Amino acid sequence: MTSDTPADRRADRGRGLLARLRSGRATPRGRGRRRLGTAVRLLVALFLAGGVYTVFAPGLQAQDTPQLSRAAEDGQALFDQSCISCHGRNAQGVEGRGPSLIGVGSASVEFQVGSGRMPMARQEAQAERKPAVYTEEEIRQLGQYIQELGGGPQLPDGEMLRNGGDIAVGGQLYRINCSSCHAFSGGGGALSSGKFAPSLEPSTDRQLYAAMLTGPQNMPVFGDNQLTPEQKADIIAFVQEGLKTDGDPGGLTNLGRYGPVTEGIAIFLVGITALVFASLWIAGKS
Repeated sequence: MTSDTPADRRADRGRGLLARLRSGRATPRGRGRRRLGTAVRLLVALFLAGGVYTVFAPGLQAQDTPQLSRAAEDGQALFDQSCISCHGRNAQGVEGRGPSLIGVGSASVEFQVGSGRMPMARQEAQAERKPAVYTEEEIRQLGQYIQELGGGPQLPDGEMLRNGGDIAVGGQLYRINCSSCHAFSGGGGALSSGKFAPSLEPSTDRQLYAAMLTGPQNMPVFGDNQLTPEQKADIIAFVQEGLKTDGDPGGLTNLGRYGPVTEGIAIFLVGITALVFASLWIAGKS
């Protein structure tokens, strides 16, 4: 008959524990300690590796901030003074105030700032043309800063971007791509939601090229895959030398610069009105 007293049960548990220790099996408590020790050693190794990397590779940290040219540094100073409140630090944009400028390129900056549309005094349906706030040199500096910050479309060098352009070809391209908004005469026209296509009269060669390249406001973007640089030069030549310098396309009066068609309609309406009144006067006399 086997005894089952508390003393006997404690003795049995002690003999079982001793047997497990002798057989080399680890207790759950021993396994937890080994895992904790392994984790501590791994963290120490990672910390040491990070410290060695930081000490011996300091130049990699400096590469996070792009090195700007002198012109871009001057442009950054102008940006931080007048543009940062709406477009945010590093031109990342501010919600409800101004969009991000990353990727718009120097062409967009030159158009918006050079035509006085930026900086805006308040949010409106459309930024209107005004006298430029900055000089040509400052505008180029602002554009260079945005270009080096995020890249984007750039304008060719030079002021006369219509050199070599064909006015006849430019006129055909203008009528296909531009006249529906800017009118056949380049005088502009109304669009929806209080917006409008502006007159092309005060535009320079660079502003016309930049507008086609960047698509400001409601204007579509005419990249080089839609209009080649040569076709852009053709359109600029037509606008600058065809629309602006040529006289009215016929007729004696300046009725919207549409030529004899407009004058013919005006003469017809005036003549019909005169005939009606003359008929009424004759009928009253008789």
